Amino acid sequence: MEPKKPPSSKPTQRDFLTHLEAYLAKRDGVDKLLKISRYATKVILSSSSLPLSSTQKTHLKSFESSVGLSRKAFRLGKFIQDVNSLRNSVPESNQDLFLTLLAYGGEGVYYFIEQYVWLVKSGLIDGKNLIFLQKISAWAEFLGYFGSVGLKIRELRRIRDEESCLVSSIRIADLREISVADDRERLRKLREKKLLKRLSVVQDLADGLMALADIRDGKGRFTGPLVLSSAGLLSAVISTHKNWLSC
Repeated sequence: MEPKKPPSSKPTQRDFLTHLEAYLAKRDGVDKLLKISRYATKVILSSSSLPLSSTQKTHLKSFESSVGLSRKAFRLGKFIQDVNSLRNSVPESNQDLFLTLLAYGGEGVYYFIEQYVWLVKSGLIDGKNLIFLQKISAWAEFLGYFGSVGLKIRELRRIRDEESCLVSSIRIADLREISVADDRERLRKLREKKLLKRLSVVQDLADGLMALADIRDGKGRFTGPLVLSSAGLLSAVISTHKNWLSC
């Protein structure tokens, strides 16, 4: 009888199709793929370098509008996520508390109003107050991103401080020829976390730019169709990457 082999310490490579199935099973996974489709279409429509016939433009505009409406359906009840985030948050200071209220409160109000917007655009209820509510929604979304960026910048500072301490410890251990494999692994994970946090800040800034354009009714600087479409596509790609890694 052959002796049993010890289990391998290396993590098994996850099958791509299994990973994809898990990703598509998540609401955010499908929503972000729709977001990529929508803003890629907007980039094509707003780019003057691509010659499109009037028929092609009509089809693309219809597709973009349909995808935008579909995305709103995926947000039903999503405001509850922000309510729970507020309940479970443990701010370390008054400034953290203020930014947390802005981030989750603003986003929660935005997602709550989006349910009404979806019902109006789907034709179920009258939209006499739609413009007013969309303006409130845009302000809530913008304030939510403002708070979110503030929280993430503060978190990046904490990560940077922890990273500096770890680097110093590893250097001292190397000089003393002490093995610090665990610390090196912690440092690697910390740097991955820092990269994702930075990407998340870029994503929030891109989404915040689009929310600001909604507040200003598309007027002012940095509100051109190609700029906003590119910002939306950038945000969609970053969030898709983050969701892919997390599932």
